[in-house]
Amino acid sequence: MNRQLLVTDTGTRTSTSRLAAASAVGTTLEWYDFTVYNTLAALIFNRLFFPSFDPLTGIILAFSTYAVGYISRPLGGVVFGHLGDKLGRRFVLFMTVTIMGVTTALMGSVPTYESIGIMSPILLVTLRAIQGVALGGEWAGAVLISVEHGAQDKRGRNASFTQVGPALGTLLASGCIALITYLLTPDAFLSWGWRIPLLSSIVLVGFGLWIRLGVDETPMFKQLENSGAKAKTPIADVLRLHWRRLMIAGGVRVGSDVMYALVFIFSLTYVTAVLNLSRTLALTAIIIGTVFNAVAIPLCGALSDRVGRRRVYAAGGVFGMVWAFGFFVLVDRATPISIVMAIIVGSLIHALMFGPQAAFITEQFPTRVRYAGSSLAYTLAGIVGGGFAPLIMASLFQRYRTTTEISLYVGATLCVTLVALLVARETAKSHLE
Repeated sequence: MNRQLLVTDTGTRTSTSRLAAASAVGTTLEWYDFTVYNTLAALIFNRLFFPSFDPLTGIILAFSTYAVGYISRPLGGVVFGHLGDKLGRRFVLFMTVTIMGVTTALMGSVPTYESIGIMSPILLVTLRAIQGVALGGEWAGAVLISVEHGAQDKRGRNASFTQVGPALGTLLASGCIALITYLLTPDAFLSWGWRIPLLSSIVLVGFGLWIRLGVDETPMFKQLENSGAKAKTPIADVLRLHWRRLMIAGGVRVGSDVMYALVFIFSLTYVTAVLNLSRTLALTAIIIGTVFNAVAIPLCGALSDRVGRRRVYAAGGVFGMVWAFGFFVLVDRATPISIVMAIIVGSLIHALMFGPQAAFITEQFPTRVRYAGSSLAYTLAGIVGGGFAPLIMASLFQRYRTTTEISLYVGATLCVTLVALLVARETAKSHLE
C-alpha cells in the first residue's frame, strides 16, 4: 500500500497506510473473535458447554449463543453511535477495541459445563452480549476514520479498508486454530487447546491501540465541532429525519451477511458434521477462500468508485442467488478441490457486495449523524442477516435433511438486498454531505 500523506485542512498529516491499518484493525479483531467463536462452536462447544444434547442440537445451541453477539449489537450502536457523533470518532474507537479484546480473552477463561454446570453457558452468553455491545459501536467509527480523512473520489476504496478486516480476522483465526489442531492431539485440544486462540486476542488489542494513537480525529468532525453544529440527539434525529435511508442502508447488508455465513461459517459444520470430512480440510478451504476475499474486497471497493456502488453491489446479489444453489452442488462432490472451489467462488461473490458496502452505508447520512446512522444500520441489519443465519441454516437442515431450503433462504435474503439497491440513489459521485 502506498505511503502518500493525506493533509487535512487542520494541518494534520496521516499516511494512507496508517489510516488503512487503523480502519482495519478493529474489524480484524472483531472477526478474529467471531471466527474463533464460530469455529469452536461448530467443532467442540456443543461438547464443552452443551454436553447433554445430541451433536446437531448442541451445535444449534452453540450457534444460538453466537446470535447473542448480534442481538446485543444495536445497544452498542445506540450508545456508541451517540457518543461518536457527540465526542468524536477517535474516542469511541479506543473504547470499543479495548472492550472487544478483554471480553474475548475472558471467554478463553470460562470453565466448561463439566466444571461448573449451567453457569458455564451463562457466563459464555454474558460475555458474548458484552462483546456484541462493543462491536455495535466499532464498525461505523472504523469506516469514518478512513472515509472522513481520505480523498472524496476514493471513498469506496478507503472504506473498504475496514471491510478487509473480516477477511484478515477470519484468516488469522482459521490459521491459528488450524495450527493448534495440527500441533495438539484431539484430546489436548478439547481439554485446553481451544482456549489459546481466545486468549491470544489480547495481542491484537495492543496493536490496535498503538496504531490508532497515530491517527487524529477526522477533519469533518472537527469542522462540525468548531461550527457548533453537532446533533444534540443523534439517534433520535436518524429515526425521525433519516429513517428511509436507515432502511436502505440496513437492507443492503442483509444478503451479504447471510452469504458470508453460508460460505465461511455453515460450510465448516456441513463439511465436518454432515459430509464427515476432516476438520483440516474444512479449515484449509476456508483459509484459501479468505485470501481471495481479502484481495478482492478493496478491488471491488475501488471499482465502485469508478462505475458506482449499486452496479457492483447488485452484481454480487445476482451472482449470489445463483451460487446459493451451485455452492452445494460442488461441496456435495466431497473432494478437496470441489470444496475449495465452492468457497473461493462464494468468497469472490461476497466481495462484490462487501467491497462497496461500507462507503454505501456511510454515504446515506450527513456528518452530524453519520456515526449514529451507520451504526444503527449496521447493527440492526446484522440481527436480521448474519446473527441468526448459521442457526437458521442448521435448523433447516436438521428439519428437512436437504440443502434446497438453505439455498432458498439465502436467495430470499439476497432479494432483500437487491430491492434496497433498487430504491436507493447512487452515491459514489456525490459529495459526502
